[in-house]
Amino acid sequence: MYDFKSNLVFGFHGCEAAVRDELLSQPDRIKFSQKPFEWLGHGFYFWENNEERAWLWALEKKARGEISEPAVIGAVLQLGYCCDLLDSEYIHLLSNYYNTMAESYLSTGTPLPINKDSKGDIHKDKLLRYLDCAVIEYMHAKFQKRISDDKRTEGHTRFRIFDSVRGAFFEGGPAFEGSGIISKTHIQICIRNPNCIQGFFKPKNEGNYDDFPQIFHPD
Repeated sequence: MYDFKSNLVFGFHGCEAAVRDELLSQPDRIKFSQKPFEWLGHGFYFWENNEERAWLWALEKKARGEISEPAVIGAVLQLGYCCDLLDSEYIHLLSNYYNTMAESYLSTGTPLPINKDSKGDIHKDKLLRYLDCAVIEYMHAKFQKRISDDKRTEGHTRFRIFDSVRGAFFEGGPAFEGSGIISKTHIQICIRNPNCIQGFFKPKNEGNYDDFPQIFHPD
């Protein structure tokens, strides 16, 4: 009943400036990320309501030599049918699919993927999420197969494909000595259905309200 998220949220994506400009001029040319270590599976990633974190990500990519001109693009998102990993229902769902996948791997003698630390990460946050990505993609594939089988045999199905995946992540070490607050805590959104992206925009710099011309209305 409450699975469909109808409210709009802002998402921010750190990228190369040329990618930002292309999305602004041609918003239907969306390229999904399909790396095997993506935290929430394959899709188009956004930082939820967090432009600063998107900038930090873009700057980190420049420091690694992966992009030359860092930029951020904003988007208005409607998450639709969301596998929300801030909701215990979907954490349990994903855990069940992990068990099924683990049994399948065991039966064929195939080792399970494992999450790994990235090179130079002093906090050991397991930033390369090979296992998590594999389980999420396994879940999506099983849903897709069940839907296809139902439609072929019954003509309809009660199952739905997830439009998006959402999760909270804690990385970067304590915000200050002895703190339980983690410095790079954030919420990430992975869009799988491009129709969830209502539109892109270039974030504006926030001005001082007092500097804007004041509008006075007569009594």
